[in-house]
Amino acid sequence: MADIPVYLVAGFLDGGKTNFINGILEDGFARQDRTLLICCEEGEEEYNPKALDNVTVVTVEDEEDLKCSQLKAWEKQYKPKQVLIEYNGMWQMERLYREVLPANWVLYQIMTFVQASTFEMYAKNMGQLMMEKITNADLLVFNRCTEELKATLRSRNLRMVNRRADIFLEMTDGTSEDYNNDDTCPFDLEQELIDIPDDDFGVWYVDVMDHPDRWAGKTVHMKLIMCHSKKYPGIHCPGRFAMVCCENDVQFLGLIAKGRDLNQYQNRDWIEVTARMAVENHEAYQGKGPVMHVISIGPCEKPAQEVVTF
Repeated sequence: MADIPVYLVAGFLDGGKTNFINGILEDGFARQDRTLLICCEEGEEEYNPKALDNVTVVTVEDEEDLKCSQLKAWEKQYKPKQVLIEYNGMWQMERLYREVLPANWVLYQIMTFVQASTFEMYAKNMGQLMMEKITNADLLVFNRCTEELKATLRSRNLRMVNRRADIFLEMTDGTSEDYNNDDTCPFDLEQELIDIPDDDFGVWYVDVMDHPDRWAGKTVHMKLIMCHSKKYPGIHCPGRFAMVCCENDVQFLGLIAKGRDLNQYQNRDWIEVTARMAVENHEAYQGKGPVMHVISIGPCEKPAQEVVTF
């Protein structure tokens, strides 16, 4: 059975989902391949009928009606070569992955659209629903931005939540720009000793891996889990476990560390470290990367939240 690529368009009402779908259809997205468009949320905008020549639109009003058997029935009836889903912002995406999509419906891309002025409200009141759409996105667009909203969004440093996504800010005048701004560091680099709070290790890790040069020479303090590398014998790489996407996606984020007392600790021991950062060549990095030169080290209690979340 042939695979059918699925393109998921996510976000809350007035986020710009329908406008985006109209845009790609008008640009010829469905010109060559028969397309099934599953509409799970109807807002003020409507699909442009002139762009639907090769597109079949079906509507799902209730979440319980979106099920695998229905999708297979549509596949048999309409024989699509590709599928677009305009997903309801109030429905959890995990159910779609686990229960709804047939085995041969392959999720190719997740595109999330957010109205910039409502992001803080949704993040505060419906944090889990909002963040799953942020963390899973391959493309993330904040639209109707003002200069003030743009600054607010950048201050949240959302690329720490999702490193792989292409993130764009669309202004009210129709222009857009890349969200990433390498001039901004999420920590105060002017401090003599930069304390990395337990909850912010993930933010720091991404920044030091992306910009090791700006951390060179800085002194940092944090709690870590000791790790002695199996792949590179004699190399120590303390770090933290992080839940990158969901409970089933926990990864260890470690950095090369050097110091005479590191051998005193076993794997998974909690340690409190003060270190001076440097940039050095190492095979583990396949080039240059951040290295911690340990100034002081000692045992410590594990933090209240052992696993880092983004």
